[in-house]
Amino acid sequence: MTDTDARRPHPFYQDADGVNRPPGPRKHPDYARFAAGSGVVPIVRQVNGEAVPALLVCRYADVREVLRRQDVFSRAAAAHADEVDVAGTMLGMDGDEHARVRGTVKDAFTRPAVDELRDAVRAAAEARLASMVDAGAPADLVRDFAVPFALDVICDLLGLPTEDRMRFRRWGDMFLGAGDLSREDAARSAEEMGGYLWGQLEQRRGRPDVDLLGRIATAAADQPADVQIKLPISLVVGGWETTASSIATFVHVLQTEPYGPGGTAWAHLVAHPDRLDAAVAELERLHSTSNGDEMPRRVMADVTLPSGARLAEGDIVVPSHDAANRDPDVFGDPERMDFDRAPTPHLSFGHGPHYCIGAHLGALEVRTALGLLLRELPGLRLAVPPAEVGWKAGHAILGPEGLPVTW
Repeated sequence: MTDTDARRPHPFYQDADGVNRPPGPRKHPDYARFAAGSGVVPIVRQVNGEAVPALLVCRYADVREVLRRQDVFSRAAAAHADEVDVAGTMLGMDGDEHARVRGTVKDAFTRPAVDELRDAVRAAAEARLASMVDAGAPADLVRDFAVPFALDVICDLLGLPTEDRMRFRRWGDMFLGAGDLSREDAARSAEEMGGYLWGQLEQRRGRPDVDLLGRIATAAADQPADVQIKLPISLVVGGWETTASSIATFVHVLQTEPYGPGGTAWAHLVAHPDRLDAAVAELERLHSTSNGDEMPRRVMADVTLPSGARLAEGDIVVPSHDAANRDPDVFGDPERMDFDRAPTPHLSFGHGPHYCIGAHLGALEVRTALGLLLRELPGLRLAVPPAEVGWKAGHAILGPEGLPVTW
């Protein structure tokens, strides 16, 4: 048996039949076992048909350390171990280069800046919900509400024309495809998106006050064209896909998970809307939509993690937020969904320099969408048995392909 043969295939899911596909939102029970036990687990990732050995880092303090230390744990040096080609994007950069590109847009995503978007986000959610309700039940919550709402928010912020927005769903699915689609598919999608967005940037040169694309076109004008193009690509694709998938995933969980005496988690929040923020934090902890944990890093020098685990220069490591979010040293009874848990310092948005730049905006969107659904459609329910809901496979973002609902 070779070293690769002895390693656990990654990513892995909660599956019942040995097939590596996601049947629902639950994470594999081994995540909690690894966080409470060995902490560093040998894995193998299939990247473009090649087996790449790596180490899954599982304990909370260790994961934070990997995410915090760009000087020791390099994203740029681990590109070959990544299913998604992030070269030229913030996700694939380290150090000063990463800080420079991130600095181009970071002011638009601070908590104060996002607070100023509350009314616009609420209006976008209300408009999309009204359209779904007017069309009548049953509806597909993904297609008819979550995706167009999330696209509206990020595209309004960037300044993209309304008539072009749904093209990004097709482009994004190809760009983020991690199993069924090849890197050639992703590259073709990126090329199409890039050509479109380059035209949008060219229209805004020297006009930073027009919209966020104008700010990028002006502030990043001295950076390579590839970087200028991929920055809005990552914002659009990451901005709508993760948010839309979180909304649909969380509705599915709330509708199907019991909570309290004799009711569902959905019914509990209908009766206790003041628990929404705490509930979303707990849903983020247990049901993150990032498929396959954090992106891999290469160890640039021998290092000892807080747990005492030793890593060698050249190792490829994958910090697992799904395991860290189940570390019993941080979260008591970690597999239990507890809306009274406080605080909930989960790592689903990452940590350190690569902390998700859109975390504040995404949190606002998810809370706005769920709050609106709970208030306006308290009788919302799945229109099919939970087992009939299809879940995305071979994709960097986990979530329902569609979510049939009625009310």
